[in-house]
Amino acid sequence: QVTLLESGGGPVQAGGSLRLSCAVSVYSASVSCIGWFRQPPGKEREGIARLDRVLDLAYYADSMKDRFTISQNNDRNTVYLQINSLKPEDTAVYYCARVNCDTWTARDWGQGTQVTVSS
Repeated sequence: QVTLLESGGGPVQAGGSLRLSCAVSVYSASVSCIGWFRQPPGKEREGIARLDRVLDLAYYADSMKDRFTISQNNDRNTVYLQINSLKPEDTAVYYCARVNCDTWTARDWGQGTQVTVSS
């Protein structure tokens, strides 16, 4: 069992930036890939990016390549999501999860962090 804890959300003005953090309790070959997702109000959850922490390789959903950057700290126990040029439509609950490295199939979700972008 792996525990994930998101932080860094909050209210922000359009055009601003945020860095979300996902603290991951386990670093191992079986828990190598972590993904970021979001769920806007009234919409389905969607994948943003996933990171292979062992290989330090990132993959982005096609619509998320421009303003989102996934990365990790040197200890590989925290995965970040940098969001730039925030827009009101980025308002959502952002989640991190343990994922399969080559798909968006996820398990062991965090509790989420709310991001609210005002115009």
